[in-house]
Amino acid sequence: MANEVELTFKADQACQSGEEFCKLYYEYFDKKRKLLSKLYTQTATFIWNGNTSVGPEAICKFQDKLPVSEHTVDCLDTQPVTDTVSKGQISILVTTAGSVKFEGNRPKTFTQNFLLSSTEAAGKTSWKVISDTFRFLE
Repeated sequence: MANEVELTFKADQACQSGEEFCKLYYEYFDKKRKLLSKLYTQTATFIWNGNTSVGPEAICKFQDKLPVSEHTVDCLDTQPVTDTVSKGQISILVTTAGSVKFEGNRPKTFTQNFLLSSTEAAGKTSWKVISDTFRFLE
């Protein structure tokens, strides 16, 4: 029974944290792109339609080259990642799907997956991206 309660707690935590993260991520991407680097770990991997960048500096350099955007997230799913997979680190898999309109282009549907890892500072949990994969659905 304790294991079931723990799994329910982790699923609820993943849902709440994933939703909060996505709201912040897409707000930053669309309106405050320079702040995105704060959301990535130093070794984060970013794959955007087959283009790979590693580390927050390289990721943000790539993202800065993209036109102004407006994302609409139509669905979001979150899953806690088991301790055995994440080597004891609290992690969450977040999957989103929606549409994005880049300035001067028509809207395109996309899917995006984030693997997030928790960090503790001053008694507060924050989430950083370990892996971010974006793909247009065409």
